[in-house]
Amino acid sequence: MGTGTDATPLRRLAEPVRGRLAVAVALQAVAALAGVVPFIAVSRIGERLTSGSPARGDALWPLVTLACAAGLVALACGTAAGALAHLADNDLQLALRRRLARHIGRLPLGRLTDRGTGEVKQAVQDDVSALHTLFAHTLLDVVSVLTAPVLALGYLFTVDWRLALLSVVPLLLGVFLFNRAMAGAAVQMAEFGAAVGRISAAAVEFASGIAVFKSFGRGRKAHERFVRATEGFADFFSGWVRSTLASSTAAVLVVTPAVVLLLLTVPGAVFVTQDWMTGAELVPFLLLGPAVAAPMGVVGPRIQQIRAGQAAAVRVTALLDAPTLSEPTTPALPEGHHVCLRGVSFSYDGHTDVLSGIDLDLAPGTVTALVGPSGSGKSTLASLLPRFHDVTAGTITLGGADLRDIPATELYRRVGFVLQDVRLLRASVADNIRLGRPDATDEEVERCARAARIHDRITALPHGYATELGTAVTLSGGEAQRLSIARALLADAPVLVLDEATAYADPHSEALIQDALSALAAGRTLLVIAHRLSTIRTADRIVVLEDGRITEQGRHGDLLAAQGRYAALWEAQRAAGPDETDGLPHQRSAPAGAGRAADDIREGSAR
Repeated sequence: MGTGTDATPLRRLAEPVRGRLAVAVALQAVAALAGVVPFIAVSRIGERLTSGSPARGDALWPLVTLACAAGLVALACGTAAGALAHLADNDLQLALRRRLARHIGRLPLGRLTDRGTGEVKQAVQDDVSALHTLFAHTLLDVVSVLTAPVLALGYLFTVDWRLALLSVVPLLLGVFLFNRAMAGAAVQMAEFGAAVGRISAAAVEFASGIAVFKSFGRGRKAHERFVRATEGFADFFSGWVRSTLASSTAAVLVVTPAVVLLLLTVPGAVFVTQDWMTGAELVPFLLLGPAVAAPMGVVGPRIQQIRAGQAAAVRVTALLDAPTLSEPTTPALPEGHHVCLRGVSFSYDGHTDVLSGIDLDLAPGTVTALVGPSGSGKSTLASLLPRFHDVTAGTITLGGADLRDIPATELYRRVGFVLQDVRLLRASVADNIRLGRPDATDEEVERCARAARIHDRITALPHGYATELGTAVTLSGGEAQRLSIARALLADAPVLVLDEATAYADPHSEALIQDALSALAAGRTLLVIAHRLSTIRTADRIVVLEDGRITEQGRHGDLLAAQGRYAALWEAQRAAGPDETDGLPHQRSAPAGAGRAADDIREGSAR
């Protein structure tokens, strides 16, 4: 299966089915050995028929019987080995996918959003499939091509050691040429896996983001990253093939049956004419000689499959070994919804702090806006509240309870989030909305959809709320955003994290999203990541982040009067374009209709 550090992940993953795989390997070895016996029996029959003395039936029938019995044994053992390996692999795939699903469900959400869903897709689908190829097919193939030639060569040495040695020459030459072709293959296979991973990530991004790009008339832009990934893979792979083409082709050619037979027939004919051996003794070399060199004819693809399986095992075990969010040993429940950050620092790599010394309070029912230049730590700080990551130092409490001590189910009943990058399930519209409350009634789902300004679009779908998303039906970016707001409305979390949801919406969608957000914000505590400062002028508190630290905080007018960093950012945005209207989803500026919708939702929930 391989040596070195890469073999350890394979052994770990195969541990639950190792016994059955070992039995399958043994059965395949018996099948391979039994498959050689009929050729030996045929050569012995030929020798007796050409020996010059009359061949009696009682001398030939045992050999015929042996050949038939060996063929049946080979068929039975080979079939049993394949069936057992596939059953073991099927159980392994099921167990692995279950383990991955359970483990991924416990990973910090930030790890998944930072690295994208391509990593998960590759592990759950592509890598598990590569392990299927390795355990169910390649393993048995390798046993066959290594076992059968041993018996064949052993028998040939009993016939004529000179021709037997000559039959090894193609094998040795093939090994030499193949080693030259595979020089540096470990590095190339690592790059191969990375390139395939980039294509997977780009494909997922392309599929999930095309609707947003198309809504802005930028359909071609949607596939640029995917095209770059595929072109990069093509350039890498063609260069790899060109560098190994001559050696790999020569390695295959020297072990082809035609070349091996030519190599053995010419000196064999000389041996026969010189009476160094009989014609009957040449027959087993013509029958079994190509089998001696056969491993090199298939070793290339098999080694590639082994390396691909090893690389897949490394990626799967790396994902399974990724640290999960700690579960509280003594669970605590919040008393109220006051959010308090004290001495909070955070680092992605454990060395460089992205946030440092953050002290902040989010009083119930208030709006706090995070602003600052790109890379200042706004999104990172906001991601700590729904526990996408755990703080490196300091504490974040909700209602007096440390987030790390609150069970996940309780935390997400109290903390919700609406992000720019909306993720919808391949499920019905209704199931997507009731994700946070699976027991919600159809009336509650519809009430929230109306408040989120998405009901009319849903009813226009082929099957209304029962329409399955992700198949023939897709939603635009603005529509998906409003559906996610309906989801948050139904979940009814009292604390919300909003990453400015209208940043990439068209004007019509922006107005609808703002109405939906106003309904969502009513009566809740909001932490808003603000990209356009004009949208947060009425916030209760504006927090300015620079290099992971809070440099200013206060209300809009006070910060402008201070003539600090916020004032500079404000003037820069005003100079860059016309001022927008106040778009902050705030309970004091919510449209009357949206306010009534929010009241209806709360009344319906109470009922």
